[in-house]
Parts: sequence; structure tokens; C-alpha cells
Amino acid sequence: MWNSIEGAPREAMEALQARRLRDMVSRVHHLVPFYRERFREAGVSPADIVSVSDLARLPFTTKQDLRDHYPFGLFAAPLSQVVRIHSSSGTTGKPTVVGYTAHDLDVWKEVMARTFRMAGVGPGDVVHNAYGYGLFTGGLGFHYGAEAVGAAIIPSGGGFTKRQLLLMKDFGATVLCCTPSFALHLSEVAREEGYSIREDFRIRAGFFGAEPASEGLRAAVRDAWGIEYHETYGLSEIIGPGVAASCPHGRLHINEDHFLPEVIDPATGQPLPYGEEGELVLTTVSKQALPIIRYRTRDITCLHPEPCPCGRTLISMESVKGRSDDMLIVNGVNVFPSQVEHVLTKVEGLTPNYVIVLEKKGVLDRLEVWVEVDERTFDDGIGALEGLKKRLESEMLNELYINVRVKLVEPKTLERSMGKAQRIVDKREVKTAS
Repeated sequence: MWNSIEGAPREAMEALQARRLRDMVSRVHHLVPFYRERFREAGVSPADIVSVSDLARLPFTTKQDLRDHYPFGLFAAPLSQVVRIHSSSGTTGKPTVVGYTAHDLDVWKEVMARTFRMAGVGPGDVVHNAYGYGLFTGGLGFHYGAEAVGAAIIPSGGGFTKRQLLLMKDFGATVLCCTPSFALHLSEVAREEGYSIREDFRIRAGFFGAEPASEGLRAAVRDAWGIEYHETYGLSEIIGPGVAASCPHGRLHINEDHFLPEVIDPATGQPLPYGEEGELVLTTVSKQALPIIRYRTRDITCLHPEPCPCGRTLISMESVKGRSDDMLIVNGVNVFPSQVEHVLTKVEGLTPNYVIVLEKKGVLDRLEVWVEVDERTFDDGIGALEGLKKRLESEMLNELYINVRVKLVEPKTLERSMGKAQRIVDKREVKTAS
């Protein structure tokens, strides 16, 4: 472990959380007019917040709130104290803007150091960082975390796949950081370029996040590279990467001394008990520039409080199943893209590359999945492909409870992603709201 707080007794953790929560609530009430008004509307004052159990009395914060107060309306620190600004792309509206004080950057570096220590990364390791740099938080988060643990960092950024492979080989990278879909793309191109992954590369562990990944996809990355797979979870609105990371036992530990986790019913907003699936809500208790109260992440997961064999007592979360706002409603049935991916990764003869296509046929929705077959399966002939198609459609029906049309396409037909994979094409004239 990087920090003793990761293995602290529950009582010590809750005392720390309560103290930080009280200080943060008082601070935002004093410095952020938005929260002062929200507290008034909710009939709550800072004096009412004594322990973590009082968290549910506080109002939620949403991404739209950040957009409505663009760019700096939710900051609790003056710009003279802000030393870093990141933001989202703003492709669906105004971007969300995140500020960091020097203290906030220290917190970020701390939680990212914890992330790397999940795989024992330290001096002597060479970290190949293929997350994007710039306004996106991924690249710099992993960059400073690697430096904090004493590793050498290769700031390669995204894209330029062949050049990335050359750098990984020649510089002797031992750790890979990127999205899981890009990790698979790297392995695919490496084979095409004549590399032997086991002989030409020294990668022993990888840190993968920024997009949902089923167990099948995680297994495909592990198998392709022959490495430890460490899942990472984060949001730019909260800190960036570093909210949670998985240990060697596969438990995705939340750094709850900085980020208080809850799971709520996404429809009612009511808190749910441990082990019950719902929407993850996070409260920052140590950030200065942009403290956020009960941020609705829209990510679907559940929490587990049991201590881990790795020695960490931090609450763990399950891998995100999907997003409540990305959930597809197909003829009245709720479908998560991760369910489709789960079926595909169980069946041999396919590559991990697929696209979900939604269309209207009359008044009904039609869901079609395009998936690449591997070269060996494609060479097996029409009969084998037809049998594979029927099997997939049967498996989809069992998993999703709706009829799905499967379209098998040739290897290397679907567009590859250099970052987050784009899996859904919705062609319906009237999109169904979730």
C-alpha cells in the first residue's frame, strides 16, 4: 500500500470522513452561492451535518449544474489560487470545467500513486502512457502518479499506433496505460507488424479505464498481452482518474478518504444498501477549487464494505455495468451495451470489435449487432459463419430477452478507436429517453 489510510480501521476512516465532510459543507455554504441556495431549498444547514450518515440530507449535483454555471460559477476558490484548469469536450453542450488548486493537485497525485502501487509500480518501471493529454484529465493524471512513485514515464498520448509500439519495445515499457479497446488495438497491430508480444515487449501490468469494459473484454486484454489487468475509475468532475483502482485480487477500491461513495435508486434518488445495484453518487471532501456534493455520476454499480485480502479496508465498487443515461430502451426492454459485449466475448471466433445499430422498422425498434469475425473463422466458409450467426442470436435472446439481428463482418472492417470506443449508432427517428 502507498498510504496507511488504505488499511485503516472502519472507525478511523469514518471519523476522518465526518471531519472532512463537515469542513467541506461549511466551506461551500460560505463560498458558493449555488450550494447556499440549494441548502436553503432542501431545508438543511451546515450545522445539521454531523456524520457521514447525514449525507443523504444534502442536495444532489448534476453535470447540468456545472454546465449552467459555466465556466467558474461553482468554484470555491478564487482564480488567483487555481493552478490548473481541465474541461470536457462539450460535444453535447457547454463543457464542464474543473479547477485545481496546488492542494488539489497534491490530492490527485496521491490517489494516482495509490493506483500505481496496486501493481507494485515504482523505481525501475517504465510507464507507457497512451491516454490523451490536454484538457482531458487522463493523460496528466497518470503522468504525475507515475512520477510520484518514482517510475519513468513515456508521455506518448493517443494515436500513432505503430510509433507507440516502437516506443514500447525500444524503451522497455513495463506498464501500459490506455483504454481497454486501444490496448486490444495495439496488440492487433503488433501482430500485423510482426512483433512477438511475449518476446519483444516487457509489459507486465496495465491500467485501463475511461470506458466500460465487460469481464470478457478485460480477459481479452489480459490474454493478448499476458499481463495483470488493473481497472481504473474516475471522472473529471470529481478529480480525474484516481477515484478507484483495482488491486491484484480484482477489487476496485474507492479512495473514500477523499471521495464519499453512495449508491442510489436512479429513479427515486433514495440511497440503497451495500450490495444493491444502482447509480453511483460521489462527494468530494478534500478538494478546494471545485468541491462537489453528491454528484450523480449516472454510472451503474454496487458497493461492498468487506475488507480485502490485499489488506485494504477501503470500500470497493463493482465494475460499472453501464450508464443510466446511456441505457438503451428497445421496444420497452432496458439494454446495456455491456450485456451485448458480455455475450460476444464468450463466443470463440470473434474479435472484440463490434457496433450496436438501432433502427426503426415500422413502429418497432430493431437492434442489430455488427461484429468482426477473426481471420480463421472467416476462412471456414459460409456454413460455419451462418452457424455462428444463429448461435449469437440465440445467446443474445437469452441474455437480453429481445430478438437481436447479428451481422458478421470481415476482419478489420470496423473502425478502430484511438481512445474511448464508439459502440452505438442510433438511427431511430425518435430516440427513446431513459
